Amino acid sequence: MGAPADLYSFVYRGVLADEAVRQSLPAKDGEGKGPELDIQRRLPLEVLDDALVVAARKMAWVYTAIAAFENSVRAFIEERLLEKVGATWWDTAVSVQTKTDAEKRKKDEEQIRWHGSRGTSPLAYVQLEDLVLIIQNNHAHFKDMIPTVEWAREIFRTLTRSRNVIMHSGQLTLADVERVAMNIRDWLRQVGG
Repeated sequence: MGAPADLYSFVYRGVLADEAVRQSLPAKDGEGKGPELDIQRRLPLEVLDDALVVAARKMAWVYTAIAAFENSVRAFIEERLLEKVGATWWDTAVSVQTKTDAEKRKKDEEQIRWHGSRGTSPLAYVQLEDLVLIIQNNHAHFKDMIPTVEWAREIFRTLTRSRNVIMHSGQLTLADVERVAMNIRDWLRQVGG
């Protein structure tokens, strides 16, 4: 008689986990949930601890903000250098060390052909903290938007700390989340989005 009760408990936990995850996501009008639901259906969230799933989903919002910020900085740098330096910006405006590190990451990924890549831009392989070095080394092209490199460096340093906590499955406090939001907002007010 224990087996049906265990099965019932297992299924019920899955239903609870699904509901907890659904309730942890803020609903936005007009936002298509199709791709998100497709991804969610492919993952075995129902067999994982409910509290851990809910905690991870909360941090997923912070990850989303940081990832979108990081990729917007990459796009900003690439567009600006393409405009100011030209098509050879990667070869002429990026330090040898940054290029070497990025090219090594790209080659490492190319060895694992069964897995998707980060992207097609060489900046996809540059770490967040290295992006500020590109701005620093080319500050004349960014000065109208970023008056001091130290300001950008401090924003990236703060966001990198929170990013690393999340990327290693940690939890941020609400004060940390507010700090992430403040830094992203400050960047967007200064540089645009």
